[in-house]
Amino acid sequence: QVQLVESGGGLVQAGGSLRLSCAASGRTFSSYTMGWFRQAPGKEREFVAAITYTGSSTIYADSVKSRFTISRDNAKNTVYLQMNSLKAEDTAVYYCAASPYGGGTPVVDDFEYHHWGQGTQVTVSS
Repeated sequence: QVQLVESGGGLVQAGGSLRLSCAASGRTFSSYTMGWFRQAPGKEREFVAAITYTGSSTIYADSVKSRFTISRDNAKNTVYLQMNSLKAEDTAVYYCAASPYGGGTPVVDDFEYHHWGQGTQVTVSS
């Protein structure tokens, strides 16, 4: 079982940066693919980024590619999402999730993620 706690959200001006963190409990963190999803008001939850359990492979949604970077530190049981050049449309609740699938390829479908954090709010003012 993995428990996930996100932090680092907040209010930032357009063009600014934030770094989200997701701390995981449990000794099996390094065996999980980790992902970030977000949900804006009135919209469905969408995939943002994912990273394989070794950190060797990452994948991003087109909307955040070149602006966001996902990384992980298995020694600290933590996954990060560095968000640069933020836009108003990045405003959402951001969720960290863990998937037992993926192997060498990060998974992007939310139904393949079995463990979820409570979310952290990111608000970008224009």
